[in-house]
Amino acid sequence: MKKIFFLFAVTLSSMSFAQSLVTPQPSTPQTIKQNFGLSTIELSYSRPNAKGRVIFGDLVPFGNVWRTGANSATTLTFGEEVTIGDKKIAAGKYGLLSIPGKNSWILIITKQLDVTSPSAYKAESDLVRVNVNPVANANKIETFTMQFTNVKSSSCELNLQWENTSISLPISTDVDSKVMKQIENIMTKDNLPYYGAAMYYLESGKDLNQALSWFNKAVEQSPSAYYMHHQKANCLAKLGKKQEAIATATKSLELATAAKNPDYVKLNEDLLKKLK
Repeated sequence: MKKIFFLFAVTLSSMSFAQSLVTPQPSTPQTIKQNFGLSTIELSYSRPNAKGRVIFGDLVPFGNVWRTGANSATTLTFGEEVTIGDKKIAAGKYGLLSIPGKNSWILIITKQLDVTSPSAYKAESDLVRVNVNPVANANKIETFTMQFTNVKSSSCELNLQWENTSISLPISTDVDSKVMKQIENIMTKDNLPYYGAAMYYLESGKDLNQALSWFNKAVEQSPSAYYMHHQKANCLAKLGKKQEAIATATKSLELATAAKNPDYVKLNEDLLKKLK
């Protein structure tokens, strides 16, 4: 009886061990969330390794629809409307597919979220197709990699790299009209965001006189805000008002020194060197 109980206990122990075994995934999943425009883009895909194989033209045949990854379908989720190719794509979740070629690729944004093989692909679900030319990598990439590069306020690129090949998909969004609409709506209310509006005008090259007017009001509200004085000095410098810019940068330097902020101390010192 004791022998039977011992064997039963060993069997249970073995079953428990087998059920809890965890091993590395051969194609690791990755999710990337990138701030872009006034929202985000989220990319979800799996990353196979080359393992000494020839990838494009062999493991991934030329001319066939590819899930652009491994395991599950690759997806992109846009938090706001974007433009890819000549098509505006509404906020939402979409599939990313590709048709690799020796000299040219086709990248596809599709309504389908479940394409893991060419047979599952339905061309009528395409939202946009973009032709892109592959570029040879200087170094071999072992693990299939996608990332967002050249991220600016209204444009970025989705870069794909594997083996000796790299391609990029341009993505853009209309930031300016959205921000301008916010400014128009907000600036008619109390507790106005003068500094934020002035900074947007300064950085996007809009009406600098209007920006200066808002900087003045922002400084009136927060007279000890050295960073506001500094940006006002930048605005004055761009307007060609050199002496006023020097006086404002000097004031910002004094406030930053008192606040023990070395970054703005240096920014003002550098600005004053350019102005004098």
